[in-house]
Amino acid sequence: MSGQLSRYVLREVWPLYAGGVLLFFVLQMTDYISTIAGIFSSYHTGLLKAVTLLSYVLPNILNKCLVVAVPFSLLLALGRLAKDSELKAAYAGGVSPLRVLGPFVLPALIVGGVVYGNAGYLTPSGNAKYFNYFYTDIYQMVAQTPTTENYAHAENGNFFTAGRIESLGNGSPETLSALTGVVVQTPQGTYSAGTGRWDSAAHTWVLGGGYRVDPAGQVTALPGETTFAQTDVIAQPPPPSDQSSSPQLRAQLSQQQSGTEPYRRTAYELARRLADSFTPLVFVLAAGALGLGLSNRAWAVGAVILFLAIFYALWNTAPQLAAVGALSPLLAAWLPNLVFTVFGLMLAWRLR
Repeated sequence: MSGQLSRYVLREVWPLYAGGVLLFFVLQMTDYISTIAGIFSSYHTGLLKAVTLLSYVLPNILNKCLVVAVPFSLLLALGRLAKDSELKAAYAGGVSPLRVLGPFVLPALIVGGVVYGNAGYLTPSGNAKYFNYFYTDIYQMVAQTPTTENYAHAENGNFFTAGRIESLGNGSPETLSALTGVVVQTPQGTYSAGTGRWDSAAHTWVLGGGYRVDPAGQVTALPGETTFAQTDVIAQPPPPSDQSSSPQLRAQLSQQQSGTEPYRRTAYELARRLADSFTPLVFVLAAGALGLGLSNRAWAVGAVILFLAIFYALWNTAPQLAAVGALSPLLAAWLPNLVFTVFGLMLAWRLR
Protein backbone atom coordinates (compact mmCIF):
# COMPACT_ATOMS: atom_id res chain seq x y z
CA MET A 1 0.00 0.00 0.00
CA SER A 2 2.73 2.49 0.98
CA GLY A 3 4.69 1.67 -2.17
CA GLN A 4 1.68 2.31 -4.38
CA LEU A 5 0.98 5.60 -2.61
CA SER A 6 4.61 6.71 -3.00
CA ARG A 7 4.56 6.01 -6.74
CA TYR A 8 1.20 7.75 -7.04
CA VAL A 9 2.56 10.86 -5.29
CA LEU A 10 5.68 10.74 -7.47
CA ARG A 11 3.48 10.79 -10.60
CA GLU A 12 1.62 13.77 -9.16
CA VAL A 13 4.83 15.70 -8.46
CA TRP A 14 6.77 15.19 -11.71
CA PRO A 15 4.46 17.21 -14.02
CA LEU A 16 4.37 20.02 -11.47
CA TYR A 17 8.16 19.91 -11.16
CA ALA A 18 8.59 20.23 -14.93
CA GLY A 19 6.03 23.02 -14.98
CA GLY A 20 7.79 24.76 -12.09
CA VAL A 21 11.14 24.64 -13.88
CA LEU A 22 9.54 26.12 -16.98
CA LEU A 23 7.65 28.77 -14.99
CA PHE A 24 10.69 30.00 -13.06
CA PHE A 25 12.78 29.87 -16.23
CA VAL A 26 10.35 32.15 -18.08
CA LEU A 27 10.15 34.55 -15.11
CA GLN A 28 13.93 34.87 -14.81
CA MET A 29 14.50 35.17 -18.54
CA THR A 30 11.84 37.88 -18.72
CA ASP A 31 13.64 39.72 -15.93
CA TYR A 32 16.95 39.55 -17.84
CA ILE A 33 15.34 40.75 -21.06
CA SER A 34 13.56 43.67 -19.37
CA THR A 35 16.80 44.70 -17.65
CA ILE A 36 18.91 44.90 -20.81
CA ALA A 37 16.23 45.75 -23.38
CA GLY A 38 17.17 49.43 -23.17
CA ILE A 39 20.81 48.61 -23.88
CA PHE A 40 19.84 46.50 -26.90
CA SER A 41 17.87 49.45 -28.25
CA SER A 42 20.53 52.10 -27.52
CA TYR A 43 23.35 50.13 -29.13
CA HIS A 44 21.21 48.79 -32.00
CA THR A 45 21.98 45.23 -31.05
CA GLY A 46 20.75 42.80 -33.67
CA LEU A 47 18.58 39.80 -32.88
CA LEU A 48 21.47 37.36 -33.29
CA LYS A 49 23.65 39.24 -30.80
CA ALA A 50 20.77 39.50 -28.33
CA VAL A 51 20.04 35.77 -28.54
CA THR A 52 23.74 34.93 -28.23
CA LEU A 53 24.08 37.11 -25.14
CA LEU A 54 21.01 35.64 -23.46
CA SER A 55 22.19 32.08 -24.21
CA TYR A 56 25.15 32.64 -21.90
CA VAL A 57 22.90 33.14 -18.85
CA LEU A 58 21.00 29.88 -19.40
CA PRO A 59 23.18 27.72 -17.08
CA ASN A 60 22.81 30.23 -14.23
CA ILE A 61 19.05 30.45 -14.71
CA LEU A 62 18.68 26.67 -15.03
CA ASN A 63 20.44 26.03 -11.72
CA LYS A 64 18.02 28.24 -9.81
CA CYS A 65 15.01 26.73 -11.58
CA LEU A 66 16.05 23.16 -10.80
CA VAL A 67 16.29 23.97 -7.09
CA VAL A 68 13.26 26.17 -6.45
CA ALA A 69 10.95 23.91 -8.47
CA VAL A 70 11.38 21.20 -5.79
CA PRO A 71 9.35 22.89 -3.00
CA PHE A 72 6.99 24.37 -5.60
CA SER A 73 6.01 20.95 -6.97
CA LEU A 74 5.97 19.11 -3.65
CA LEU A 75 3.81 21.63 -1.82
CA LEU A 76 1.31 22.00 -4.65
CA ALA A 77 1.03 18.23 -5.20
CA LEU A 78 0.62 17.44 -1.52
CA GLY A 79 -1.82 20.33 -1.16
CA ARG A 80 -3.97 18.84 -3.91
CA LEU A 81 -3.89 15.41 -2.26
CA ALA A 82 -4.83 16.98 1.08
CA LYS A 83 -7.72 18.87 -0.53
CA ASP A 84 -9.15 15.63 -1.91
CA SER A 85 -8.54 13.83 1.42
CA GLU A 86 -6.38 11.21 -0.31
CA LEU A 87 -3.63 11.55 2.26
CA LYS A 88 -6.09 11.16 5.13
CA ALA A 89 -7.37 7.97 3.55
CA ALA A 90 -3.83 6.65 3.23
CA TYR A 91 -3.01 7.50 6.85
CA ALA A 92 -6.20 5.78 7.96
CA GLY A 93 -4.99 2.72 6.10
CA GLY A 94 -1.87 2.61 8.23
CA VAL A 95 0.60 4.33 5.86
CA SER A 96 3.32 6.33 7.63
CA PRO A 97 3.38 9.93 6.29
CA LEU A 98 7.15 10.13 5.99
CA ARG A 99 7.33 6.98 3.85
CA VAL A 100 5.63 8.97 1.11
CA LEU A 101 8.83 11.02 0.69
CA GLY A 102 11.13 8.02 0.25
CA PRO A 103 10.98 7.87 -3.58
CA PHE A 104 12.03 11.52 -3.83
CA VAL A 105 15.47 11.01 -2.27
CA LEU A 106 17.15 9.59 -5.38
CA PRO A 107 15.70 12.20 -7.78
CA ALA A 108 16.78 14.94 -5.36
CA LEU A 109 20.33 13.58 -5.34
CA ILE A 110 20.37 13.43 -9.14
CA VAL A 111 19.15 17.03 -9.39
CA GLY A 112 21.80 18.01 -6.82
CA GLY A 113 24.52 16.38 -8.92
CA VAL A 114 23.39 18.34 -11.98
CA VAL A 115 23.33 21.55 -9.92
CA TYR A 116 26.86 20.92 -8.59
CA GLY A 117 28.37 20.27 -12.03
CA ASN A 118 26.52 23.17 -13.57
CA ALA A 119 27.54 25.60 -10.80
CA GLY A 120 31.17 24.49 -10.89
CA TYR A 121 31.78 24.64 -14.63
CA LEU A 122 28.96 25.68 -16.99
CA THR A 123 27.63 28.66 -15.01
CA PRO A 124 31.06 30.34 -14.48
CA SER A 125 31.91 29.84 -18.14
CA GLY A 126 28.56 31.31 -19.19
CA ASN A 127 28.96 34.29 -16.83
CA ALA A 128 32.43 35.03 -18.23
CA LYS A 129 31.18 34.82 -21.82
CA TYR A 130 28.20 37.04 -20.93
CA PHE A 131 30.46 39.72 -19.42
CA ASN A 132 33.04 39.62 -22.23
CA TYR A 133 30.42 39.57 -25.00
CA PHE A 134 28.61 42.50 -23.42
CA TYR A 135 31.68 44.73 -23.39
CA THR A 136 33.52 43.58 -26.53
CA ASP A 137 30.65 42.97 -28.97
CA ILE A 138 27.99 45.38 -27.70
CA TYR A 139 29.91 48.17 -25.96
CA GLN A 140 32.83 47.74 -28.40
CA MET A 141 35.39 47.96 -25.59
CA VAL A 142 38.68 46.14 -25.06
CA ALA A 143 40.22 44.97 -21.81
CA GLN A 144 42.10 47.75 -20.06
CA THR A 145 45.43 47.38 -18.31
CA PRO A 146 44.66 46.53 -14.69
CA THR A 147 45.87 48.90 -11.98
CA THR A 148 49.25 47.74 -10.69
CA GLU A 149 51.37 48.94 -7.77
CA ASN A 150 55.20 48.81 -7.59
CA TYR A 151 55.73 47.48 -11.11
CA ALA A 152 59.17 46.24 -12.21
CA HIS A 153 60.33 44.59 -15.45
CA ALA A 154 63.70 43.86 -17.10
CA GLU A 155 64.03 43.66 -20.88
CA ASN A 156 66.95 43.83 -23.37
CA GLY A 157 69.34 45.28 -20.82
CA ASN A 158 66.83 47.88 -19.64
CA PHE A 159 65.04 47.94 -16.29
CA PHE A 160 61.59 49.54 -15.99
CA THR A 161 59.91 50.48 -12.71
CA ALA A 162 56.79 52.47 -11.84
CA GLY A 163 55.14 53.17 -8.54
CA ARG A 164 51.66 52.83 -10.07
CA ILE A 165 50.08 51.92 -13.40
CA GLU A 166 46.42 52.59 -14.10
CA SER A 167 44.11 53.11 -17.05
CA LEU A 168 43.81 56.72 -18.23
CA GLY A 169 40.01 56.50 -18.63
CA ASN A 170 37.96 59.61 -19.50
CA GLY A 171 37.44 58.46 -23.07
CA SER A 172 41.14 57.75 -23.70
CA PRO A 173 42.07 54.72 -25.81
CA GLU A 174 41.97 51.53 -23.74
CA THR A 175 45.56 50.74 -24.76
CA LEU A 176 46.93 53.78 -22.89
CA SER A 177 47.83 53.63 -19.21
CA ALA A 178 49.16 56.29 -16.87
CA LEU A 179 52.54 55.78 -15.20
CA THR A 180 53.46 57.37 -11.87
CA GLY A 181 56.90 57.46 -10.29
CA VAL A 182 58.74 56.18 -13.39
CA VAL A 183 62.37 55.04 -13.54
CA VAL A 184 64.05 53.47 -16.59
CA GLN A 185 67.61 52.20 -16.27
CA THR A 186 69.54 51.68 -19.53
CA PRO A 187 73.25 51.23 -20.41
CA GLN A 188 73.22 54.88 -21.54
CA GLY A 189 71.94 56.16 -18.19
CA THR A 190 69.01 56.26 -15.75
CA TYR A 191 65.85 58.16 -16.68
CA SER A 192 63.27 59.25 -14.13
CA ALA A 193 60.01 61.17 -14.31
CA GLY A 194 57.03 61.84 -12.10
CA THR A 195 54.61 60.73 -14.81
CA GLY A 196 54.48 58.92 -18.11
CA ARG A 197 52.25 56.76 -20.24
CA TRP A 198 52.27 53.19 -21.48
CA ASP A 199 50.88 52.37 -24.90
CA SER A 200 50.34 48.63 -24.83
CA ALA A 201 49.44 48.58 -28.55
CA ALA A 202 52.63 50.39 -29.65
CA HIS A 203 54.68 48.62 -26.93
CA THR A 204 56.23 51.86 -25.69
CA TRP A 205 56.81 53.78 -22.48
CA VAL A 206 56.83 57.56 -22.86
CA LEU A 207 58.28 59.68 -20.06
CA GLY A 208 56.87 63.18 -19.79
CA GLY A 209 60.02 65.19 -19.14
CA GLY A 210 62.07 64.29 -16.06
CA TYR A 211 65.82 63.77 -15.70
CA ARG A 212 68.64 61.63 -17.05
CA VAL A 213 71.66 60.55 -15.00
CA ASP A 214 74.49 59.34 -17.26
CA PRO A 215 77.04 56.67 -16.22
CA ALA A 216 79.40 59.42 -15.06
CA GLY A 217 76.78 60.81 -12.67
CA GLN A 218 75.94 63.91 -14.70
CA VAL A 219 72.27 64.97 -14.26
CA THR A 220 70.48 66.42 -17.26
CA ALA A 221 66.90 67.69 -17.49
CA LEU A 222 64.99 66.05 -20.31
CA PRO A 223 63.67 68.74 -22.69
CA GLY A 224 60.59 66.77 -23.77
CA GLU A 225 59.13 63.30 -24.01
CA THR A 226 61.43 60.29 -24.11
CA THR A 227 60.22 57.01 -25.62
CA PHE A 228 61.41 53.49 -24.78
CA ALA A 229 60.43 50.18 -26.34
CA GLN A 230 58.73 47.95 -23.78
CA THR A 231 56.87 44.76 -24.77
CA ASP A 232 55.71 43.47 -21.38
CA VAL A 233 52.03 42.67 -20.85
CA ILE A 234 50.48 42.95 -17.40
CA ALA A 235 48.47 39.85 -16.59
CA GLN A 236 44.80 40.42 -15.98
CA PRO A 237 43.69 39.79 -12.37
CA PRO A 238 41.87 36.54 -11.57
CA PRO A 239 38.27 36.56 -12.80
CA PRO A 240 35.50 37.24 -10.27
CA SER A 241 34.32 34.23 -8.30
CA ASP A 242 31.08 33.93 -10.29
CA GLN A 243 33.19 33.64 -13.48
CA SER A 244 35.69 31.12 -12.07
CA SER A 245 35.28 27.36 -12.25
CA SER A 246 35.64 25.35 -9.05
CA PRO A 247 39.26 24.29 -9.87
CA GLN A 248 40.12 27.94 -10.54
CA LEU A 249 38.59 28.97 -7.21
CA ARG A 250 40.59 26.34 -5.36
CA ALA A 251 43.78 27.62 -7.05
CA GLN A 252 42.91 31.21 -6.10
CA LEU A 253 42.17 30.18 -2.53
CA SER A 254 45.61 28.57 -2.15
CA GLN A 255 47.24 31.89 -3.14
CA GLN A 256 45.14 34.17 -0.92
CA GLN A 257 45.93 35.12 2.65
CA SER A 258 43.70 33.40 5.15
CA GLY A 259 41.36 35.71 7.04
CA THR A 260 41.21 38.44 4.38
CA GLU A 261 37.97 39.43 2.68
CA PRO A 262 39.00 38.04 -0.74
CA TYR A 263 39.83 34.73 0.96
CA ARG A 264 36.47 34.64 2.74
CA ARG A 265 34.57 35.42 -0.46
CA THR A 266 36.39 32.73 -2.42
CA ALA A 267 35.98 30.15 0.35
CA TYR A 268 32.28 30.99 0.62
CA GLU A 269 31.69 30.60 -3.12
CA LEU A 270 33.35 27.18 -3.12
CA ALA A 271 31.36 26.02 -0.10
CA ARG A 272 28.13 27.46 -1.50
CA ARG A 273 28.40 25.42 -4.69
CA LEU A 274 28.58 22.22 -2.67
CA ALA A 275 25.84 23.32 -0.28
CA ASP A 276 23.51 24.23 -3.15
CA SER A 277 23.83 20.72 -4.55
CA PHE A 278 22.27 19.35 -1.34
CA THR A 279 19.46 21.94 -1.29
CA PRO A 280 17.07 19.77 -3.38
CA LEU A 281 17.43 16.98 -0.80
CA VAL A 282 16.87 19.43 2.06
CA PHE A 283 13.80 20.77 0.27
CA VAL A 284 12.40 17.26 -0.07
CA LEU A 285 12.57 16.92 3.72
CA ALA A 286 11.39 20.43 4.64
CA ALA A 287 8.80 21.03 1.91
CA GLY A 288 7.67 17.41 2.00
CA ALA A 289 7.13 17.42 5.75
CA LEU A 290 5.36 20.77 5.52
CA GLY A 291 3.18 19.59 2.64
CA LEU A 292 2.15 16.41 4.46
CA GLY A 293 0.69 18.57 7.20
CA LEU A 294 -1.33 20.86 4.92
CA SER A 295 -5.10 20.73 4.90
CA ASN A 296 -5.87 22.22 1.47
CA ARG A 297 -4.43 23.69 -1.74
CA ALA A 298 -4.79 27.31 -0.60
CA TRP A 299 -2.40 26.68 2.25
CA ALA A 300 -0.02 25.04 -0.25
CA VAL A 301 0.16 28.18 -2.41
CA GLY A 302 0.86 30.35 0.63
CA ALA A 303 3.47 27.87 1.85
CA VAL A 304 5.31 28.01 -1.50
CA ILE A 305 5.57 31.81 -1.35
CA LEU A 306 6.66 31.88 2.29
CA PHE A 307 9.05 28.96 1.84
CA LEU A 308 10.91 30.52 -1.10
CA ALA A 309 10.91 34.02 0.43
CA ILE A 310 12.63 32.79 3.60
CA PHE A 311 15.10 30.69 1.65
CA TYR A 312 16.14 33.55 -0.65
CA ALA A 313 16.41 35.95 2.29
CA LEU A 314 18.93 33.59 3.91
CA TRP A 315 20.64 32.75 0.63
CA ASN A 316 21.18 36.42 -0.29
CA THR A 317 22.26 37.47 3.23
CA ALA A 318 24.80 34.70 3.79
CA PRO A 319 27.47 36.03 1.35
CA GLN A 320 27.62 39.37 3.16
CA LEU A 321 27.90 37.68 6.55
CA ALA A 322 30.81 35.64 5.22
CA ALA A 323 32.51 38.63 3.56
CA VAL A 324 32.59 40.75 6.74
CA GLY A 325 33.61 37.80 8.92
CA ALA A 326 30.37 37.63 10.91
CA LEU A 327 30.14 33.93 10.03
CA SER A 328 32.74 31.53 8.75
CA PRO A 329 32.47 30.97 4.98
CA LEU A 330 31.55 27.31 5.54
CA LEU A 331 28.79 28.08 8.04
CA ALA A 332 27.43 30.94 5.92
CA ALA A 333 27.27 28.73 2.83
CA TRP A 334 25.38 25.99 4.66
CA LEU A 335 23.17 28.33 6.73
CA PRO A 336 20.02 28.12 4.51
CA ASN A 337 20.28 24.32 4.36
CA LEU A 338 20.83 24.06 8.12
CA VAL A 339 17.81 26.24 8.90
CA PHE A 340 15.52 24.26 6.60
CA THR A 341 16.93 20.93 7.78
CA VAL A 342 16.08 21.81 11.39
CA PHE A 343 12.66 23.00 10.26
CA GLY A 344 12.07 19.78 8.32
CA LEU A 345 13.20 17.55 11.20
CA MET A 346 10.86 19.35 13.60
CA LEU A 347 7.92 18.78 11.27
CA ALA A 348 8.99 15.18 10.65
CA TRP A 349 9.04 14.56 14.40
CA ARG A 350 5.42 15.65 14.60
CA LEU A 351 4.50 13.40 11.65
CA ARG A 352 6.29 10.29 12.84
